[in-house]
Amino acid sequence: MEKSFYTYQTDIGKTYFGERDGAITDVFMTDDGKPPFTATYRETPLIKEAARQFNEYLAGKRKTFTLPLAPEGTPFQLKVWAALSAIPYGETRSYQDIALAVGNPKATRAVGMANHHNPISFIIPCHRVIGKNGQLVGYGGGLDLKKRLLDLERINS
Repeated sequence: MEKSFYTYQTDIGKTYFGERDGAITDVFMTDDGKPPFTATYRETPLIKEAARQFNEYLAGKRKTFTLPLAPEGTPFQLKVWAALSAIPYGETRSYQDIALAVGNPKATRAVGMANHHNPISFIIPCHRVIGKNGQLVGYGGGLDLKKRLLDLERINS
């Protein structure tokens, strides 16, 4: 089935949600107004539900998402994204922690690249990954947004 996507204005800016075959495939922000994939612009019930849950998260009223997810990536990326999904709300892990969790302790840079290519931002919580020394590093939405999300979770934990 063809992928659908729809855009909503959220508290953090214009956010895009993508769906295919009854599962969320993408959540992202972009400045150019176009998704990085071919899709039909239409709001589906699942996309609408994803946006509702995301807005609840941003309001501090939701700690977990109950959505079917289908991220598209390599087997290694899928393992990394599964490890990210296991990071509890309000907690962080280092890139090294994730490399260990996926069984490849020398893959910290590869974990960073998988994190960078996470197609379901926020819901697969790549913002919860920090540098080994505890510093905020590497976030596609910018470090200010990463800090804002981590602060939101810390306050509401």
